[in-house]
Amino acid sequence: MDGLSVHACERCPRLVESRSQIVNGTGPADADLLFLGEAPGANEDEQGEPFVGRSGSILDDALRDAGLARADVRITNCVRCRPPENRDPTTEELANCRGYLERELDLVDPELVVTLGKVPSEHLLDRSVAVTKEAGDVVDVRLGERSYRAVVSVHPAATLYDGSQRQTFFETIARAADTAGVGDGDGGQANLGDF
Repeated sequence: MDGLSVHACERCPRLVESRSQIVNGTGPADADLLFLGEAPGANEDEQGEPFVGRSGSILDDALRDAGLARADVRITNCVRCRPPENRDPTTEELANCRGYLERELDLVDPELVVTLGKVPSEHLLDRSVAVTKEAGDVVDVRLGERSYRAVVSVHPAATLYDGSQRQTFFETIARAADTAGVGDGDGGQANLGDF
């Protein structure tokens, strides 16, 4: 790993076979808000950037509603290589990429991490997560020697399959922006002390 980017990794032979490239996080190296997905899909693997497909469009819309642009936030994944047939990453694959995620979080040092869906929520929180029920919850997370604040969110794709999740997703992103002190009406101060 060089800075925030992984340039070569062969820890997961099946992922090495299925990827066309390693998909590193994008956005400012000092972002206050970091979004964490599970793994790249087909569009992300092709373009080399996380959340660029339909889910990415929904995330962009929610960011815009919260007074943010994609360029204002860091977006990354638990696993940097596309799993075959877009399956969930295995426990071993998540573990193999964990050091890269911890280093990225350490270097970026965000005010707040937003977990997008069940896999990143459970991976980061190290427990079972009822994402729909816990969406919008602000929780403390310990990674190695560091502590972070995180907001649990449904995955943007959930809004495509269940329209009732759209409002939940947009409200969660707005709450995350407010909690991190970024976006509309932030006044420049993080609001983490409120939680």
